Parts: sequence; C-alpha cells; structure tokens
Amino acid sequence: MPDFTKLLETLKASPYEEIPILAPHTGIIKFADLNLGDKVYGSSGTWQETQGTLLATITRENNPRTVFSLHKGVVSFIASQLENQFVQAGTHLLTVRHFLSKQEVLQILLKEALYIFPAPERAKYYFTAKIDAKIRNSGCQSISVQEGLELFIMSRMKRETTLEYSGPEGIIYTVYFQQNENVDVGQPLIGICPPDYVKQIEELVVKVQTEWQEKE
Repeated sequence: MPDFTKLLETLKASPYEEIPILAPHTGIIKFADLNLGDKVYGSSGTWQETQGTLLATITRENNPRTVFSLHKGVVSFIASQLENQFVQAGTHLLTVRHFLSKQEVLQILLKEALYIFPAPERAKYYFTAKIDAKIRNSGCQSISVQEGLELFIMSRMKRETTLEYSGPEGIIYTVYFQQNENVDVGQPLIGICPPDYVKQIEELVVKVQTEWQEKE
C-alpha cells in the first residue's frame, strides 16, 4: 500500500490544482473585469443550469461567444497582453487556482490505493443484471470480483457485448461511471480494494474527513 500519510502531507503543502483556461476557438479576446486573486465560481444548480463566473468573451465573425469558469477558485494568471488581440484556439487565456475539497482529496488518494479497472473503449457501461440487482440492494462493496467475472455490459454503436473483469481479486470499493453516459477509453470504471486493505482504506477516509481543511 502507498504511504498515505506522506501523500496527504504532500497535498496539504499544495492544496490546489492550477486549471488552465484555453480559448475554445479563434477570435478577438476581451477579458471580463477580473484581477489576480479574484474569486470565481463554477456552474451550479440541480442540472448545472446556472453558469459560472464570466471569464472572457471571444468574438468571431462578429459573433461574440462567452467563456465561463467551470471550477470554483481564484484567478492566478491572466494573459492580459492578449486583450483585444486575435487568438488561436487553444491559446492559454487564464488560470484558475482550484482548492481541493475533501472529496477530491479522497478521490486522489483512493486512485493510488485501489486497483482501477479502466474502460477499454469509448462506450456506455452497465453492470450485468445480477450484479446491478445486488448493488441496488446491498451497495457496491457487497460485490466480490475475480478474474473472468462477467461484470459489465458495454454498449457501443447500438451493439451490446459482455465485458469480463480482469485484475486482482477484491471488492468493488467505488464506482466512477454513470449509466447512460459515455465513458472515454482509459477512464476509470471501478476501483477494487483487496479484502485485507478495507480497514486501512476506511481509516484513510476518516483521516481525510477530520484533517483536511477546505477553503471557502
């Protein structure tokens, strides 16, 4: 198992993620009225219907298009020299410093601790009927997996195929995908915990919940 105390201390030393905001397309850039250190917010609402903080407007062929923040944080960089300049798609416009929440820290640590079973193709994934019923009744941690277990239905191009589990034995500790949503190749589907490590993982969860200080 990784040294979680050391990993947690490393995250505490830099408790944030620097998120670059890139131009989504070409055009003339005009930044919103923002300064370094200003707080910004991501989209919110039940269906994320409320857009985040306005960051910039890019005008292309007299058609202005807005760029909104997708994350909560503070502005740590503005390419102010580009104001009213023509920029190419992918140009670095701003950086948002996003401070990690307890849940995000836990996800980072769990990906170090668990065996991650990734999506082999871009597709929609579903648990097989038997597995799905058991998860609904008893939760994902009631599922023990071993090599060759028929675990998923992979739906792609109107075709459905069974996907067997490949990896170490253990229990499904966490599920990363949402049914009816496409998962890109290589993205995690589930995280597997060996039975002997369950207690250590539970102690890690408690440690993060009690020690991590979130920033407003």
